[in-house]
Amino acid sequence: MEKPTLPKGTRDFGPSTMAKRQFIFNTIRTVFQKFGFQPLETPAMENLSTLTGKYGEEGDQLLFKILNSGDFLKDVAPQKIESRSSKLITSEIAEKGLRYDLTVPFARYVVMNRHEISFPFKRYQIQPVWRADRPQKGRYREFYQCDADVVGTNSLICEAEIILMITEVFKGLGIHDYTIKINHRGILSGIAETIGACENETALFAAIDKLDKIGEEKVKDELRAKGFSEKSLTNLFEILNAKGSTPEKISFLTKFFDNSEHGKKGLNDLQEVFTLLKSYGADDAHVEFDVALARGLSYYTGCIFEVKINNVSIGSVSGGGRYDNLTQTFGDKENLSGVGFSFGVDRLYDALEELQAFPKETRLSSKVLICHFDAETLQYGLALLQHFRAANIASEIYPDVSKLKKQLEYANKKGVAYTLVVGSEEVKSGALTLKNMDTGEQEKLTLHEIIQKLQ
Repeated sequence: MEKPTLPKGTRDFGPSTMAKRQFIFNTIRTVFQKFGFQPLETPAMENLSTLTGKYGEEGDQLLFKILNSGDFLKDVAPQKIESRSSKLITSEIAEKGLRYDLTVPFARYVVMNRHEISFPFKRYQIQPVWRADRPQKGRYREFYQCDADVVGTNSLICEAEIILMITEVFKGLGIHDYTIKINHRGILSGIAETIGACENETALFAAIDKLDKIGEEKVKDELRAKGFSEKSLTNLFEILNAKGSTPEKISFLTKFFDNSEHGKKGLNDLQEVFTLLKSYGADDAHVEFDVALARGLSYYTGCIFEVKINNVSIGSVSGGGRYDNLTQTFGDKENLSGVGFSFGVDRLYDALEELQAFPKETRLSSKVLICHFDAETLQYGLALLQHFRAANIASEIYPDVSKLKKQLEYANKKGVAYTLVVGSEEVKSGALTLKNMDTGEQEKLTLHEIIQKLQ
């Protein structure tokens, strides 16, 4: 018989891994709710007409398509089948696909429920998404996203609160050394205007986005090949290499943006975000104005964010920004501005593992295991079990009459914190032996004393 396998790019998560993942999910969920975001879930599958054309040509290629139920080929013309061209018949044999991200389903939900939603609408969504990508380390075909978005307001309070939420999530995860990079689409457009590259913004921003990966000289080579002059490159890197504090960088850029309304707006928005953080009494020590930050710019229209945990090999673990075209992709006439960001759970997990920062308490197991010797002590243990559970203490009893050694090994492997051994002596006296499985320490206590200790 053939051994069972998993589809490439998917994973099982055992109990110990799930305990750590739940720690991440619960930390993020708690912060999202604390800031007034409401939970939303959308179906795993959407109509392909909803998904197609929203992610560019490359994204469309990565959509998982779902074959129509029944005899999906019966109405397809024979010549189309004989052509062996999947593009010709896809629309006839597959009407649905697995969601590629959480943003497009969110936009679809907003358009469909516009008249029931109170704006500004603050939603969070923690669900899996699917991409038919080539699996490799850190890249999977099924993975979770944790999104939070506000739609229906232009207020920069939303941007400031994204920074506060990121800060609070990292505090909850026990991560202290990280950088929240921030920039603005207007500033990048202002740079393009300043160096005379308005007609070639896409190539410019795509090259800037590679600075961290390939370095300054290779970026220059790429831009030279696109027709950028030496003078424009000199001006560009004079701006991109700006050093100093945020106020110093803003002051430096102001000199270049005399004739750029985009650039001025970008600088003003950034200044307001930092002013708002001060109004909150928040520490902005982790926030860095990065002139060269240029993530996915075709999508964003205002402030953009990227978050990196320092001193780990993992790339960015969170990112997002302001967009002004959320619902227009569905032909919505009234433009709704929004801003959002997302945490990458898999990257957070890998970073916490690398830092050995998962708290010991993340192991989800029973707090106490009741061990016994025979049918009589098993019956007595069942009565004790009900008392523990009534006190909201996670507890279980070993289900079979077995050697004590086997029961204690079970507790060790499962990571149970305490064992309670019930023998005939304990049944008579009511004095129970509680063992701390970490330290090996044992003590005789009454049921009431044990419950107080474990609570």
